[in-house]
Amino acid sequence: MQFSDLSPRAQVALTKNGSSIIGEREARLLDAVDRVRSIKDAAAEAGISYRTAWSAIQQMERALGRPIVVSRAGGQGGGATTLTDECRQLLTRYRDLRRRLEDALMQAWVPAPEPAPAGD
Repeated sequence: MQFSDLSPRAQVALTKNGSSIIGEREARLLDAVDRVRSIKDAAAEAGISYRTAWSAIQQMERALGRPIVVSRAGGQGGGATTLTDECRQLLTRYRDLRRRLEDALMQAWVPAPEPAPAGD
């Protein structure tokens, strides 16, 4: 394997006062909630249990001190869970930070060019 074969993947997790706010698992969950509008279905899509998903959402809300999802009960048209605007901003900023870190890691892994032979 050569350096060029390495593709570092940044593991970014944001915390506040020691409490986890968002990492890759939470980002996958929130992306899924945004798409499917259901915590239960989003958990299945993210590969975690409903209980774990709900616990992660509650942990994020406690750490942030505000809701990150809004749920509407069933009835005509069915229920739905959506992300708050603040949560969407957090998710966008998390993805941007992660992308920038991965770009920086890739640049750090690029080997320096070979020096030209002396006398040429």
